[in-house]
Amino acid sequence: MAKRILIKPIISEKADKLTSKVSQYSFVVDRKANKIEIKNAVEAMYGVNVASVNTMVMPAKVKQRSTKAGVVQGRVSAFKKAVITLASGEEIDFFGNI
Repeated sequence: MAKRILIKPIISEKADKLTSKVSQYSFVVDRKANKIEIKNAVEAMYGVNVASVNTMVMPAKVKQRSTKAGVVQGRVSAFKKAVITLASGEEIDFFGNI
């Protein structure tokens, strides 16, 4: 069930700064999941204690680029993002088995 709620972690510069400064981790989650389900999924999958969960729905965006054949248009789907704050002294190691 935790794999269905947590789709993937967000690995970016901004997410890395949040992780190193205030022990916050970002995940792409299922659009229908609520904060309690997200908290339980993170605790079950990574074995940590979650202090708080903040969620936000990132809107869809229209993208276009110019090619030899003309302008190609498409769109990026909307998704739900969760920012997890862990209890003090705990961390999640995404790259531990590499």
